[in-house]
Amino acid sequence: MALVAGSATASAAPGPLKPIAKLDVQRYLGVWNQVAAIPQPFNLDCLRNTQARYTLIDPNNIKVENTCTKFTGQRSGINGNARVNDQKTKAQLHVSFPGVPFQSSKSGPTNYIVTYIAPDYSWALVGSPDRLSGFVLKRDKGVNSSQWRSIKNVISTRGYNPCFFITTPIDGAYKNIQPLCTVR
Repeated sequence: MALVAGSATASAAPGPLKPIAKLDVQRYLGVWNQVAAIPQPFNLDCLRNTQARYTLIDPNNIKVENTCTKFTGQRSGINGNARVNDQKTKAQLHVSFPGVPFQSSKSGPTNYIVTYIAPDYSWALVGSPDRLSGFVLKRDKGVNSSQWRSIKNVISTRGYNPCFFITTPIDGAYKNIQPLCTVR
């Protein structure tokens, strides 16, 4: 039981992160810009312009190409694989990267869930079943005030704390690094 801030009542922790009902994999493919994320050890040296490119390999595997600009100004990247673990929704995957501890095997438990996708596939919220990771991905680079409010609302309804997400700067679009809960 977790105590709710500002309240004397307790509430149960949310269960595992739920996937969307059905992911259209073909529409999901392509380039996504990370606009906010829960910081992860593998991308702490990424300062800005973090992107993921998804390319279909076969019906069960997607090539993952993650890139970012580091604090040094150099571009960095890693290639991996996303294997569909749930044929019903196609929204639960095991993402792996060669040489990364605990993520080098192409087969494994679900560690990437598409828990929200905009009807027009313009943005998505993805994360791990235990909510220790979370990423807000957008097709375009800009985020206006109304979109930030929508993103924070979806994050909250999916059982995350928006303050755990940190905004990701994108050249020409958004330059700040701050907790998502402080974005107006």
